[in-house]
Amino acid sequence: MPKTDGSRAPVTVIGLGLMGRSLAAAFLAAGHPTTVWNRTAAKADRLVAEGATLAASVGEAIAASPLVVVCVTDYAAARELLDPQAGSLDGKVVANLTTGTSAQARETAAWAAGLGVRYLDGAIMAIPADIATDAAVLLYSGPAEAFEEHGETLRALGAAGTTYLDTDPGLSALYDMSLLGIMWGVLNGFLQGAALLGTVQVRATAFAPLANTMIKVVTEYVTAYAPQIDAGAYPADDATVTVHRDALEHLAEESEKLGVNAELPRLFKALTDRAAADGHAGSSYAALIEQFRKPSS
Repeated sequence: MPKTDGSRAPVTVIGLGLMGRSLAAAFLAAGHPTTVWNRTAAKADRLVAEGATLAASVGEAIAASPLVVVCVTDYAAARELLDPQAGSLDGKVVANLTTGTSAQARETAAWAAGLGVRYLDGAIMAIPADIATDAAVLLYSGPAEAFEEHGETLRALGAAGTTYLDTDPGLSALYDMSLLGIMWGVLNGFLQGAALLGTVQVRATAFAPLANTMIKVVTEYVTAYAPQIDAGAYPADDATVTVHRDALEHLAEESEKLGVNAELPRLFKALTDRAAADGHAGSSYAALIEQFRKPSS
C-alpha cells in the first residue's frame, strides 16, 4: 500500500474515470495525501484501500487541498461541478485536465479569474497506463506562478514529459487538438493500409512492423518541413507536390479497385490538386500548409 508523506503537498482529484483513477494513483504513489471525489463513489474503492481519502462532496474535496485536479467528461461537466462551489474555490489552484478546445479553456480561465481562482489548463497525451511513466506527456498553460507552486506535485504524473507552455490558458488545449490530429492521421493511414493488405489475407500484425518503420520515416519529414513552413518557402528537396499527387492517385485507384474505402486518399489528392493549382506543383509537400490554413468551404 502506498504511504503518504506528510512533507508532500496534498492534492485533490475530482473525476475518477479510467484516467482520473490513474492520476490519483500516481499522486498516492508519490506520497501526496490525496483526496478524491466522484459521482459514483464506488469507483474510489481501490484508491481508498491504497490510502486516498474519499470526500463526501465536491465542496469537501476542494477544501482538502490547495491544488484541485479535475478530469471529467468535458468542460461543461467541470463547470457544473465547480460552479456551486465558487465561494470555497477562492485562493485555490485548479488544474483542469479535461479534454476540450482552446476557446473552452480560455472561457473557463476567465470564469475562474472572476472567482479568485488560479487556473491551469492541461492536456494529457497518454493512455491511463502510461501515467507516472516516461511515456506520459502532460502540457500546462496558465499563470506561471501557479505552475511553479505546484509543479513538483504535477510532475508525479510524469516527470519527464511534464511541460509548462505559456500564460495563455488556451495553448495546452490547442496543442492537444493539434497532436490528436497527428494521432488520427497516422491511425487512419494505418487502417487504410491494413484494409488494403487484408484483401489478400495479410494480417494486420504482419503489417504493423513495417507500418511502424514508415511512421519513423515520417518523423524525418516533420523535422525537414517545419523550417520550410516557418520560412514560407518550400524547396522540393525530396519530392514535388506533383510526385505526391500522382502517388495519391495510385493509392486511390488501388483502394477503389480492391473495394476498399478511398475517401481518405481522395481527400489528400484533392488538397494536392489545389496546391498545384495555386502554383506549388514544383514545391515540397510542406506547401500544403497553405491549404490547411484556409477555412473549409
